[in-house]
Amino acid sequence: MKLHTLKPAEGSVKSRKRVGRGQGSGRGGTSTRGHKGAKSRSGYKTKLGFEGGQMPLQRRVPKFGFKSLNKVINKPINLNVLQELAAQHNLDTISVETLVAHGLVSKNDVVKVLGSGELTAKLNVSAHSFSASAVEAIEIVGGTVNKL
Repeated sequence: MKLHTLKPAEGSVKSRKRVGRGQGSGRGGTSTRGHKGAKSRSGYKTKLGFEGGQMPLQRRVPKFGFKSLNKVINKPINLNVLQELAAQHNLDTISVETLVAHGLVSKNDVVKVLGSGELTAKLNVSAHSFSASAVEAIEIVGGTVNKL
């Protein structure tokens, strides 16, 4: 066996399709492009998402809503969380800085105190906003509310 005698296996190599080489080739005339239409012409290129004139999918599917750039997202903190924090660390004043220091919120969060849970400790709480039930619960036990 020598290099010049090597041949590929039988049936593994096919000759390429030669279109547009006359009627006798079986691929003359329209050269496998069919009759008329944009796809039969030279220089044909379709736009991305084009569906032959039918309304494209990205325009058929409904779009709804929008995202406001000015939306303020509050980080909720419940009264039971404040009660646990005060009991564990023996605190009488709770501010946003205190919550950041104990890892409950990040420094850029807008904190809103909500009235869920029970508060027994007399606390001075300062946050960005409060729910009405939270203000009531804090003031009932003798604490004060300070809006930032």
